Amino acid sequence: MDKKQLIQKIEKLRNSKVITYLTSDRPGPVNARIAGDIIPIISNQLRQIGKVENIDLFLYSTGGDTLVPWRLVSMIREYCNTFSVLIPYKANSAATMISLGADEIVMTDLSELSPIDPSTANVFNPQDPQNPANKIPISVEDVMAYFDLAKNKFGIKSDEDLTKIFNKFVESNPQIHPLALGNVNRTHNLIRQLAERLLKSHKEKLREEEIKKIVDYFTEKLYSHQYFIGRKEAKEDLGVKTVIEADKELTQAISDLHEEYKKEMGLGINVWNPEMELGNNFQIKKDYRIACIESEKLENYFGVSIEFKKGQINITQQTPQGPIQVPQEQVMWKVVGQGWR
Repeated sequence: MDKKQLIQKIEKLRNSKVITYLTSDRPGPVNARIAGDIIPIISNQLRQIGKVENIDLFLYSTGGDTLVPWRLVSMIREYCNTFSVLIPYKANSAATMISLGADEIVMTDLSELSPIDPSTANVFNPQDPQNPANKIPISVEDVMAYFDLAKNKFGIKSDEDLTKIFNKFVESNPQIHPLALGNVNRTHNLIRQLAERLLKSHKEKLREEEIKKIVDYFTEKLYSHQYFIGRKEAKEDLGVKTVIEADKELTQAISDLHEEYKKEMGLGINVWNPEMELGNNFQIKKDYRIACIESEKLENYFGVSIEFKKGQINITQQTPQGPIQVPQEQVMWKVVGQGWR
């Protein structure tokens, strides 16, 4: 079956309308993240579908802009009574936030969620010594864990001693601007607030203590952004009661659709090697689909065109007679086009 047929099959099994949203998890220039530019595109998809009983978002992403989930979920809810997310494999970080806003999170044995503790990067962050033009992201949870260590592991409780701990942190990290720490605190509070609002948007309301438990786990108590959560743990241990296990037939349909996108987008390829992209050619231009939004009626994708060619650079080599310039072959590449199509 092709993608359209598989979407139709899932719609029949689920009695729903399906919109797919996938972002590339490949490294380098063919990586993509959840971003605000999807909002008008998915809005157009929703208008084509119209108001229906059930909408399923088929979601694959390693994360992105944490401000997008609330905007996206609240918009989708205007077009349906029940909003569900179908997770074929990765729904990490911001994609986990989208999932927490769904009435149902339909998971296979391969599906995974993750913590939603972000890293912040703004003008006040320290410079990257390897690339001074870039800023080093600060993990919100790393900062929180430092003070948690002082208070709960070392038993430091008094305001005076905590002030000393804070001053020590600032003194030992002079490259971290105080406003960067302020941004960390603001982001931490924002993520908790957004997660609470997403959970409160459910058709069947959760109790306050249930919401608090879920928010605490996903923002603070899993301790690693690389901690991935399967369906059993999400439902039984973390209290996400909206998790539903896909049956055998639905699991197969979800997996088959994921495989089609995997072939089309190169999902899961964890290496970026320009030499491999060029192959035996001297010069070539290649097109990549790095994000896709699709329904039964419409298809949109974010394409990147990259030009590769063989070239030479001079490297300095030391000899007994002194340094000399030695030409070395290298594959050069540049992005020559990108955008939604």
